[in-house]
Amino acid sequence: MHRRTALSVSAALLAAAPLLSACSGEARPGTAAVVGGERITTSALQAQVNDVRAAQNEAGEAAAGLIQSTPGLDRSKLNRMLQTAVLERAAKDAGITLSRREIEDFRNEQLQKAGGAERLEASALEQAQLAPGQVEADLRFKLLRDRLFAHYGSPEKAVEQLGAVAQALRIEVNPRYGAWDAQQIAIGDQTTPWITQRTRPGPAPAGA
Repeated sequence: MHRRTALSVSAALLAAAPLLSACSGEARPGTAAVVGGERITTSALQAQVNDVRAAQNEAGEAAAGLIQSTPGLDRSKLNRMLQTAVLERAAKDAGITLSRREIEDFRNEQLQKAGGAERLEASALEQAQLAPGQVEADLRFKLLRDRLFAHYGSPEKAVEQLGAVAQALRIEVNPRYGAWDAQQIAIGDQTTPWITQRTRPGPAPAGA
Protein backbone atom coordinates (compact mmCIF):
# COMPACT_ATOMS: atom_id res chain seq x y z
CA MET A 1 0.00 0.00 0.00
CA HIS A 2 1.34 3.40 -0.92
CA ARG A 3 1.95 6.00 1.74
CA ARG A 4 -0.65 8.78 1.50
CA THR A 5 0.97 12.14 0.99
CA ALA A 6 -0.50 15.09 2.87
CA LEU A 7 -1.21 18.28 0.99
CA SER A 8 -1.38 20.66 3.93
CA VAL A 9 1.56 22.88 4.70
CA SER A 10 1.16 21.98 8.36
CA ALA A 11 3.12 19.29 10.16
CA ALA A 12 2.78 16.76 7.33
CA LEU A 13 4.99 18.82 5.05
CA LEU A 14 6.59 21.44 7.25
CA ALA A 15 7.99 20.71 10.67
CA ALA A 16 9.06 23.66 12.80
CA ALA A 17 12.85 23.89 12.61
CA PRO A 18 15.79 26.29 12.27
CA LEU A 19 16.31 28.15 9.01
CA LEU A 20 17.91 26.50 6.01
CA SER A 21 21.07 28.55 6.06
CA ALA A 22 23.52 28.61 8.91
CA CYS A 23 25.83 31.56 9.54
CA SER A 24 28.27 30.09 7.04
CA GLY A 25 25.59 30.16 4.35
CA GLU A 26 25.64 26.39 3.97
CA ALA A 27 22.43 24.37 3.99
CA ARG A 28 21.63 22.62 7.24
CA PRO A 29 21.74 18.82 6.96
CA GLY A 30 18.35 17.24 6.47
CA THR A 31 16.67 20.37 5.09
CA ALA A 32 15.38 20.51 1.52
CA ALA A 33 13.78 23.96 1.80
CA VAL A 34 12.43 26.53 4.22
CA VAL A 35 9.03 28.20 3.87
CA GLY A 36 8.09 31.03 6.20
CA GLY A 37 10.68 29.95 8.77
CA GLU A 38 9.57 26.31 8.72
CA ARG A 39 11.36 23.58 6.90
CA ILE A 40 10.61 20.81 4.47
CA THR A 41 12.91 17.97 5.47
CA THR A 42 14.82 15.88 2.99
CA SER A 43 13.15 12.82 4.51
CA ALA A 44 9.67 14.23 3.76
CA LEU A 45 10.75 14.96 0.21
CA GLN A 46 12.35 11.54 -0.20
CA ALA A 47 9.17 9.86 1.04
CA GLN A 48 7.27 11.41 -1.87
CA VAL A 49 9.96 10.41 -4.32
CA ASN A 50 10.04 6.87 -2.97
CA ASP A 51 6.27 6.52 -3.36
CA VAL A 52 6.52 7.49 -7.02
CA ARG A 53 9.48 5.19 -7.66
CA ALA A 54 7.60 2.31 -6.04
CA ALA A 55 4.60 2.95 -8.26
CA GLN A 56 6.81 3.21 -11.34
CA ASN A 57 8.49 -0.08 -10.49
CA GLU A 58 5.07 -1.73 -10.31
CA ALA A 59 4.10 -0.47 -13.78
CA GLY A 60 5.15 -3.68 -15.53
CA GLU A 61 6.73 -3.24 -18.95
CA ALA A 62 6.42 0.54 -18.71
CA ALA A 63 8.50 0.71 -15.50
CA ALA A 64 11.91 1.27 -17.07
CA GLY A 65 10.63 4.01 -19.35
CA LEU A 66 8.82 5.83 -16.55
CA ILE A 67 11.90 5.81 -14.36
CA GLN A 68 14.23 6.84 -17.16
CA SER A 69 11.99 9.77 -18.09
CA THR A 70 12.05 11.26 -14.57
CA PRO A 71 15.71 11.78 -13.61
CA GLY A 72 14.97 15.01 -11.72
CA LEU A 73 12.11 13.63 -9.67
CA ASP A 74 13.34 14.97 -6.33
CA ARG A 75 13.55 18.50 -7.69
CA SER A 76 10.15 18.21 -9.35
CA LYS A 77 8.55 16.97 -6.14
CA LEU A 78 10.14 19.71 -4.05
CA ASN A 79 8.94 22.28 -6.57
CA ARG A 80 5.39 21.04 -6.15
CA MET A 81 5.65 21.03 -2.36
CA LEU A 82 6.76 24.66 -2.43
CA GLN A 83 4.02 25.65 -4.87
CA THR A 84 1.54 23.91 -2.60
CA ALA A 85 2.77 25.94 0.36
CA VAL A 86 2.37 29.17 -1.59
CA LEU A 87 -1.08 28.18 -2.87
CA GLU A 88 -2.32 27.14 0.55
CA ARG A 89 -1.16 30.39 2.13
CA ALA A 90 -2.66 32.51 -0.65
CA ALA A 91 -5.97 30.68 -0.34
CA LYS A 92 -5.97 31.12 3.43
CA ASP A 93 -5.28 34.83 3.06
CA ALA A 94 -8.20 35.07 0.62
CA GLY A 95 -10.52 33.16 2.96
CA ILE A 96 -10.88 30.27 0.51
CA THR A 97 -11.67 26.82 1.91
CA LEU A 98 -12.68 23.48 0.43
CA SER A 99 -15.08 21.00 1.93
CA ARG A 100 -14.55 17.27 1.85
CA ARG A 101 -17.66 16.98 -0.31
CA GLU A 102 -16.27 19.39 -2.91
CA ILE A 103 -13.08 17.39 -3.22
CA GLU A 104 -15.01 14.12 -3.49
CA ASP A 105 -17.25 15.55 -6.21
CA PHE A 106 -14.21 16.74 -8.14
CA ARG A 107 -12.58 13.34 -7.77
CA ASN A 108 -15.73 11.64 -9.07
CA GLU A 109 -15.62 13.90 -12.12
CA GLN A 110 -12.04 12.88 -12.77
CA LEU A 111 -12.80 9.19 -12.26
CA GLN A 112 -15.66 9.36 -14.73
CA LYS A 113 -13.59 11.17 -17.30
CA ALA A 114 -10.61 8.81 -16.93
CA GLY A 115 -12.72 5.67 -16.96
CA GLY A 116 -12.10 4.48 -13.43
CA ALA A 117 -9.58 4.64 -10.60
CA GLU A 118 -7.01 2.39 -12.27
CA ARG A 119 -6.84 4.53 -15.39
CA LEU A 120 -6.83 7.74 -13.37
CA GLU A 121 -3.88 6.55 -11.33
CA ALA A 122 -2.01 5.28 -14.37
CA SER A 123 -2.48 8.61 -16.12
CA ALA A 124 -1.38 10.55 -13.05
CA LEU A 125 1.75 8.43 -12.72
CA GLU A 126 2.70 8.78 -16.37
CA GLN A 127 1.82 12.43 -16.90
CA ALA A 128 2.59 14.03 -13.55
CA GLN A 129 4.75 11.55 -11.60
CA LEU A 130 2.06 11.00 -8.98
CA ALA A 131 1.85 7.85 -6.90
CA PRO A 132 -1.69 6.58 -6.24
CA GLY A 133 -1.59 7.99 -2.72
CA GLN A 134 -0.72 11.45 -4.10
CA VAL A 135 -3.62 11.78 -6.53
CA GLU A 136 -6.14 13.14 -4.04
CA ALA A 137 -3.72 15.84 -2.90
CA ASP A 138 -3.19 16.79 -6.52
CA LEU A 139 -6.94 17.07 -7.09
CA ARG A 140 -7.25 19.33 -4.06
CA PHE A 141 -4.38 21.44 -5.37
CA LYS A 142 -6.11 21.96 -8.72
CA LEU A 143 -9.48 22.71 -7.19
CA LEU A 144 -7.98 25.21 -4.75
CA ARG A 145 -6.04 26.83 -7.59
CA ASP A 146 -9.21 27.29 -9.61
CA ARG A 147 -11.01 28.82 -6.65
CA LEU A 148 -8.17 31.28 -6.25
CA PHE A 149 -8.39 32.19 -9.94
CA ALA A 150 -12.12 32.78 -9.58
CA HIS A 151 -11.66 34.80 -6.40
CA TYR A 152 -9.31 37.27 -8.08
CA GLY A 153 -11.22 37.32 -11.35
CA SER A 154 -8.44 36.08 -13.60
CA PRO A 155 -5.37 33.82 -13.56
CA GLU A 156 -3.16 36.87 -14.09
CA LYS A 157 -4.39 38.64 -10.95
CA ALA A 158 -4.16 35.42 -8.97
CA VAL A 159 -0.58 34.87 -10.14
CA GLU A 160 0.29 38.38 -9.03
CA GLN A 161 -1.02 37.56 -5.56
CA LEU A 162 0.76 34.21 -5.52
CA GLY A 163 4.01 35.99 -6.36
CA ALA A 164 3.50 38.38 -3.46
CA VAL A 165 2.85 35.46 -1.12
CA ALA A 166 5.94 33.66 -2.41
CA GLN A 167 8.01 36.74 -1.64
CA ALA A 168 6.51 37.11 1.84
CA LEU A 169 7.23 33.48 2.73
CA ARG A 170 10.94 34.04 2.09
CA ILE A 171 11.42 30.60 0.60
CA GLU A 172 14.93 29.18 0.59
CA VAL A 173 15.95 26.02 -1.24
CA ASN A 174 18.88 23.73 -0.57
CA PRO A 175 21.31 24.47 -3.45
CA ARG A 176 21.44 20.80 -4.37
CA TYR A 177 17.92 21.17 -5.77
CA GLY A 178 18.40 24.55 -7.44
CA ALA A 179 17.43 28.14 -6.62
CA TRP A 180 13.93 29.38 -5.81
CA ASP A 181 12.50 32.02 -8.15
CA ALA A 182 9.68 33.82 -6.31
CA GLN A 183 8.64 35.67 -9.46
CA GLN A 184 8.15 32.43 -11.39
CA ILE A 185 6.93 30.63 -8.26
CA ALA A 186 9.23 27.73 -9.10
CA ILE A 187 12.69 26.30 -8.61
CA GLY A 188 15.03 27.58 -11.28
CA ASP A 189 13.81 26.88 -14.78
CA GLN A 190 10.90 24.66 -13.68
CA THR A 191 7.75 25.28 -15.69
CA THR A 192 4.53 26.11 -13.83
CA PRO A 193 1.52 25.05 -15.93
CA TRP A 194 -0.56 24.87 -12.74
CA ILE A 195 -0.49 28.66 -12.63
CA THR A 196 -1.45 29.44 -16.20
CA GLN A 197 -3.91 26.65 -17.02
CA ARG A 198 -7.40 26.40 -15.56
CA THR A 199 -9.23 23.15 -15.00
CA ARG A 200 -12.69 24.73 -14.94
CA PRO A 201 -15.35 24.74 -16.31
CA GLY A 202 -14.31 21.37 -17.69
CA PRO A 203 -12.43 18.98 -15.39
CA ALA A 204 -8.75 18.51 -16.12
CA PRO A 205 -7.16 15.10 -16.51
CA ALA A 206 -5.21 13.94 -13.50
CA GLY A 207 -1.62 15.07 -13.64
CA ALA A 208 -2.28 17.89 -16.10
